[in-house]
Amino acid sequence: MDLEASKKKVAALTEPRNAVVIGVSDRPGSWATRAWRNLKRYEFPGPIYLINPRRKEIFDTPCYPDFASLPEPPDHLVVVVPAASVPELLRAGAKAGARSATVFSSGFGEAFDTEGAALGRELKNVIAETGLAVSGPNCMGNICAKSRMVTMTEDRPLTLRLGPVALVGQSGGMLLYLNHALDERGIVAEYLITSGNEAGLGIPDYIAFFAGQPELKVIVVYIEAISDLEKFKAACRMARAAGKSIVALKLGRSESGRAAAMAHTGSLAGTMEAFDAVAADHGIIRTDTLDDAVELVEFLAHTAVPKGRRLGAVTHSGAFRGILIEAAERNGLKFAPLTAASTDKLKTILGVGSLVSNPIDGGFAVLSSHDNFKATIAALEDDVNVDMILFQEKLPSERGASDRAEVHFAMIEDMVVRGMRKPIAALTLASHGLTEYGRALRAKSPHLSFLQEANKALRAIESAVRRDEFERLGSAPTAGAAPTPTEAAAADRVRALAASGIPALNEVQSKDLLRAYGIATPTEIAAHSADEAVKAAEQIGYPVVLKAVAAKLLHKSDAGAVALHLATAEAVRGAYARIAANARQAGIDRLEAMLVCQQISGGMEMVLGLNRDPEMGLVVMAGSGGVLLELTKDVSFAAPPITRDKARAMIGRTHAARLMGGYRGAAALDADAVVDALVALGRIAEELADVVQSIDINPFVVLPRGGFALDALFVARGR
Repeated sequence: MDLEASKKKVAALTEPRNAVVIGVSDRPGSWATRAWRNLKRYEFPGPIYLINPRRKEIFDTPCYPDFASLPEPPDHLVVVVPAASVPELLRAGAKAGARSATVFSSGFGEAFDTEGAALGRELKNVIAETGLAVSGPNCMGNICAKSRMVTMTEDRPLTLRLGPVALVGQSGGMLLYLNHALDERGIVAEYLITSGNEAGLGIPDYIAFFAGQPELKVIVVYIEAISDLEKFKAACRMARAAGKSIVALKLGRSESGRAAAMAHTGSLAGTMEAFDAVAADHGIIRTDTLDDAVELVEFLAHTAVPKGRRLGAVTHSGAFRGILIEAAERNGLKFAPLTAASTDKLKTILGVGSLVSNPIDGGFAVLSSHDNFKATIAALEDDVNVDMILFQEKLPSERGASDRAEVHFAMIEDMVVRGMRKPIAALTLASHGLTEYGRALRAKSPHLSFLQEANKALRAIESAVRRDEFERLGSAPTAGAAPTPTEAAAADRVRALAASGIPALNEVQSKDLLRAYGIATPTEIAAHSADEAVKAAEQIGYPVVLKAVAAKLLHKSDAGAVALHLATAEAVRGAYARIAANARQAGIDRLEAMLVCQQISGGMEMVLGLNRDPEMGLVVMAGSGGVLLELTKDVSFAAPPITRDKARAMIGRTHAARLMGGYRGAAALDADAVVDALVALGRIAEELADVVQSIDINPFVVLPRGGFALDALFVARGR
């Protein structure tokens, strides 16, 4: 992938020499007419031409019959014509000299339209042949403040100024709502790009371009589906290396949400868990709502991310202090105890009665005067137990409404500019709107974020802190060792089996692969008769487990193909006959074997595995196992490669971590055995990426010493 080429193409789209609007009419509400009017309204500096072969002029503006009749070669095409006409029009425009186009037209395969899908393929071919930089089709136009290039069809007034935010996404309506919300908060989006169906340029291309714009600090993306995962990841790495934050709104959390994404873009949306796993490694912060996205942008565009999760605060009241304490606990942050030196300093500044202690002995300074405000902030900044400072203050609605607030904002802005060592933000009790006066005042403090409502604000802070924690885990170097001879031989066997066309490996074959990569399994012997099963049981030692082996038997318990706690030869023989009958009833004509296994008792059941998401690729999973797995979904995900630290973090995000630590006096379990297994699954994911669809280890039993994969299933890719 050539991201430098992506940058050049997006530059051609956003900074054209001229604009040629095709499809303008005097029909009320015409999108082409809206785009033309906005090009003029926001004073696009280049020539703007109209093409309409049936008119000499529209709105007192000359119309040209074709590209050859224009006074100069076309550069950017604004296309609002029936879908069937678009491919040939783009081909003609490119031949005449055009470098880019915005295609508003729809009808290229949205909503499972098979005829439109064929037209969409033709459009992609034309774009590839001509090299045109195309946004759309099925988009609403773009806003590029730097070049004053506005083809957005919005009638309401738009703010055009430089930085610090860029918006790009596959839904123009969603981005417009977000843009208005940001504008109301006094946050300028320099770019708003609606990418539509992405037949040409896609979100990765725009991210790469934004990475090279020095004034931008935050890139917000609205994603319904990712068509080129590797390019997306590479663009995100480029943006993060350039110091940009990436905030994502993503469809796909619920089944209905995924269905909506498929209907809207004609693409298959991936699961949210898989997206989050990949996002964690690439510095992407996903939000569930537009409100959370706005709060994150407010924070990331104006304030540095704290190095840790410990907060200090200056408030006007004890009530707000209580709200903050609860919000911090709810969002994985804390007000840590202040040092004795800081406490003494604050008592001197504020008076003994002004310093209140919360239930975890942290300190809150209750504001009493202008004179002690700066000294209080400085004392909190000096405290080694504070990573970030919050102070309660609201942007006033008019001059004179709060002289105190204005003095404090100016004071903090000056402190930050002079090199304040820790991030600081203003915080309000509740969300509120801003007046023109409030927005003008916040513009005077570009290094201070004005966060609204405790829970929303602290959720934004925690998201940013977590982003940095996950990104460090994802960027940690991996061993990169070549496969051992045992691993390589096992991988080759699996590739050969997958190439033979089988949909899945049986349990014996699946466990052979796991053992080759160091994942322990119980002692097991394959038997082909009741007598062999009894002999195997006596060799292993009673009690044993008996299981049917067949590649088509994916869920043995459901089919009655498992028998536990077999303690005698008679029990083994009876179970053998019973399982064989159950398998026949389940439609399995021939069993490949019966597996006699060592009975593992005690410990805790977990589920481990990896799965190929249709959009985001392979992800590794860990969580609590047992019968409540589907109900509780106490699981976490990470994208390979899996380091030991990343594996520990995965486990730590589940309730299983507390249980393994010795919950309520129980014996501690061997968490390192789970870590080892997850690292091994990550290596399998990397080395067998060409053939693996999924691996289920359910259950993986963790014991006080060690752990065992009691059952395993390998499913081949594409089966």
